[in-house]
Amino acid sequence: MKISFIDAGMETLCRQTKVSVKKLGPLSARKLQTRLAELFNAKCVTELIAGAPHPLKGDRAGEFAVSLHGGDRLVFRPAQRPVPIRTDGSIDWSVVTEIVIIEAGDYHD
Repeated sequence: MKISFIDAGMETLCRQTKVSVKKLGPLSARKLQTRLAELFNAKCVTELIAGAPHPLKGDRAGEFAVSLHGGDRLVFRPAQRPVPIRTDGSIDWSVVTEIVIIEAGDYHD
């Protein structure tokens, strides 16, 4: 899958272990690297099986999350344009092959 980052800070967090350990702790930082590898190796979002992958709802509709550790999640949204939409108006994650990572941490706070 093609992966981009919302900004330089998110890219640094995802690419530099020291930064992710400092922000997320060692367990979530390790899971972050695992999830990124899974994303890079997947052809589309629905190929993800680890980390309880799920689309978000409500004010976070249009985003997708995978678990790291505890309440931490890696959150992304489609980067391809146009975004593939099903007839019911939801995103067709089975054809999303380009994503932008927007958040890593506990969005429940």
